[in-house]
Amino acid sequence: MKIIIVTLSIILEILNLKSVTAAYNYYDVVTLGAKPNSNSDSSKALEAAWNIACDSTGESTIHIPEGEYFVPKSLKFSGKGCRNSKINFVINGTLKAPSDFRVLQNSKTWVLFEHVNGLTLSGGVFDAAGAKLWNCKRSGKEACPRGVESLGFVNSQNIEINGITSLDSQLYHIVIDDCQNVKVEGVTISASGHSPNTDGIHVQSSINVTISSSNIATGDDCISIGPGTKNFWIQDITCGPGHGISIGSLGKTLHEAKVYNVTVQTSTFINTENGVRIKSWGRPSDGFVSDVVFQHLTMENARNPIIIDQNYCPNHNDCPGEVSGVRISNVTYDDIHGSSATSIALKFD
Repeated sequence: MKIIIVTLSIILEILNLKSVTAAYNYYDVVTLGAKPNSNSDSSKALEAAWNIACDSTGESTIHIPEGEYFVPKSLKFSGKGCRNSKINFVINGTLKAPSDFRVLQNSKTWVLFEHVNGLTLSGGVFDAAGAKLWNCKRSGKEACPRGVESLGFVNSQNIEINGITSLDSQLYHIVIDDCQNVKVEGVTISASGHSPNTDGIHVQSSINVTISSSNIATGDDCISIGPGTKNFWIQDITCGPGHGISIGSLGKTLHEAKVYNVTVQTSTFINTENGVRIKSWGRPSDGFVSDVVFQHLTMENARNPIIIDQNYCPNHNDCPGEVSGVRISNVTYDDIHGSSATSIALKFD
């Protein structure tokens, strides 16, 4: 009887193992035509891997092995019609954008995930080669395109972003727009402190977002928080160079969604233009900011460590010059210490 029981248990274990194996799918982009360390376009292989994974059932992994993969076009990974709610995008290599910034000038986002439910994006480097566009903008000698955001998540939910690196974005590095339940951890963002409009992570119209244990060095806000953001937790961030962590700018339009329940804690700001900031344009608006906590923060030679600016007008051209309608309330500053690069460490305007 014992022998029969053992035999049956072994058979059941084998059957169970087979069922697990059958439910797991693995797709290597090289086997689908991607060619590392060459000028060959890897876009089609990436799109093919996504389409196969999207159409499969059970957990799926898309793997990008070590090496540099040239991606000279914008990629859109759509979750519409997906049968799969658990896709792992594992990157051990580097995705490289074209050095000629005009190639992507008609696109808004270089790599976009849209209408996705259940995605983990891990590791790897997104190199957007933005330096030439920054130089174009700074020179003022020619008409330059706006640039593309490097990595976007739109109308999506249950997203995890772990350990990725974003280099030299033309515009924003990472955008989270109209999403729910997003966790960002261990991200590295790097661009020149003089790179224009290269926000590290921009979040808007999103609920339940967490960003933690990340290093952000860029030419604009390390993290920017737009209208409609609720339940946002930011922790253990090293910011600098950059413009700090900012709520806003708000009040761009008369009717604007509220920003509510935002916490920024245990983070360090090094040689930044601002520390923690709330900014709104000086014009009528029904927007508001409420229930914000800035806590346990260290400033190292930061300009404007604590600032609320309701007359925001960055270039001082065509400023509205009116009273900001954005209401700000229930903001807590607790245990913020360090050094200020300006004589005024706290400014409420």
